[in-house]
Amino acid sequence: MSAQDADLAHLRGWIGREETYIAEVTEDLVARFHATLDRPGAPPRRGEAAPRLIHHCLAPQTVPTASLAEDGHPQRGGFLPPVPLPRRMWAGSTVRFHRDIRVGDAVERRSRIADVALKEGRTGPLCFVTVEHALSVGGEPVIGERQDIVYRGAEGGTLGKPAPVSAPGHHSRAVEPGAPLLFRYSALLFFAHRIHYDRRYAMEVEHYPGLVVHGPLQAVLLLNFAADLRGAPPDRFSFRSGAPLFDDGPFTLNADESGDGLTLWTASPGGSAAMRAEAGWGEALRGAA
Repeated sequence: MSAQDADLAHLRGWIGREETYIAEVTEDLVARFHATLDRPGAPPRRGEAAPRLIHHCLAPQTVPTASLAEDGHPQRGGFLPPVPLPRRMWAGSTVRFHRDIRVGDAVERRSRIADVALKEGRTGPLCFVTVEHALSVGGEPVIGERQDIVYRGAEGGTLGKPAPVSAPGHHSRAVEPGAPLLFRYSALLFFAHRIHYDRRYAMEVEHYPGLVVHGPLQAVLLLNFAADLRGAPPDRFSFRSGAPLFDDGPFTLNADESGDGLTLWTASPGGSAAMRAEAGWGEALRGAA
């Protein structure tokens, strides 16, 4: 058995590990989420439907500041396996919304390590950790999510082959990212990964050209774009990162019709798609759309 095989066998020992958290969707959290994303109108109040993907802000890891690694992530080990590769990112998710979470709900999240796999990328080895999340309120399922986390070496680069320049979608909207938006979204997630708010670290240590726009932030912007286009949020939503976006200029949200749903993506001007997403709606909504 090679050293790489031995490492993978050790990491796969984490498959099946579980953790459970319960967190309340407070009016304060909803108001801050609403304001951060510049959503129109007043934020939802107690008893009303909370914004979709706000569940990413629930029950964050609350490790002491002194326990954070140099990059701002919690130290390796614990629930997630101790992958030795230094760089970590949220590669993508597939989310199914069974019903709305409501403001004031106490949401239980059960998370389970479903898979650990090694792959070879353009800049070296990649380790993918798949986590399944089941969220419920009062024992009733509300959201199911399958999340992929990828670990890679210190070298920069995308997760796959170079993509061609992306043409604008049939629907398109410009976004000015800016440091305040990235900082506020990090604060919502209680997320200390320094590439999103520490420009010196992002540029001098991880060698990016600017601050990196969070993958889940791009996802919620695309989901809101889809909801605005169709008049209601999707019941099924999947997203996958392909290349990073930075705060050194505007980027666009794009959408094309795709059967009964929408294909969506983010892109910088003259660049390839950074994140791709698919949005779908239930039968009742599709009939009304």
